[in-house]
Amino acid sequence: MSMLEAINISHSFGDHLVLDNINFSVAEGQMIALVGPNGAGKTTLLRSLAGLLQTDEGSSRIMSCDPTACGSETLARNMAYLPQNGEVHWPVTVERLVALGRLPHLDAYHGPVGSDLEAINSAMALADVSHLKDRMANTLSGGERARVLLARALAVGGQVLLADEPVAALDPDHQLAVMRILKHQSQAGGVVVVVLHDLLLAQRFADRIVLMSAGKVVGDGVAQDVLTHTSIERVYGVKSIDVEEMGQKFLLPWLSVSN
Repeated sequence: MSMLEAINISHSFGDHLVLDNINFSVAEGQMIALVGPNGAGKTTLLRSLAGLLQTDEGSSRIMSCDPTACGSETLARNMAYLPQNGEVHWPVTVERLVALGRLPHLDAYHGPVGSDLEAINSAMALADVSHLKDRMANTLSGGERARVLLARALAVGGQVLLADEPVAALDPDHQLAVMRILKHQSQAGGVVVVVLHDLLLAQRFADRIVLMSAGKVVGDGVAQDVLTHTSIERVYGVKSIDVEEMGQKFLLPWLSVSN
């Protein structure tokens, strides 16, 4: 069953074509990594999938529903969007910030109770921020803040999770932990689309790689078919080497073509 679709999406900012006729779909249980160089259109595509950007052409579907037509409440219950470089500008505790993820499920006159509290506590535990619950969110480090915002997205409990560079500010241990969380979300029957710059993480965790360049999808499939020495050199301008670890083979970007 297709739970997320991009249908003929094109978009320009002024005279600059950012997305050029993008088409792909994501089935239940899949984790997709959007990869490509800076300016390839990854974030713009993610925002269009979330219904946060009205594109010039085409549309997206989340669980067969057009985000611009199915209603904000329905969308908010079924999808969580985690932007890159998320900021927190107000003095609120981590626990209250994570609890904001439950707002779509709450009665207008009542706070979180029962299953909502369970979802909040579970999300904090998964993101390894339970020990920070009483900290003021605007005092956190970049890595701590990134994990707290992930917890807020997990607290939504939606079946679709869109995450834009969620590991960019994290140390290696927490990068791996976040990728395992995202993988678990998809394996539990959801859909995860994650923008990544780390090709090793993409190869290791994603079920499919969508490779973008200059606003187009130039590769879509399993890692070994999409990320090749040729495609990495063509798209990124770098040469790669083969790495084998624990019986798995990966390509590691190694040397700039210009060097």
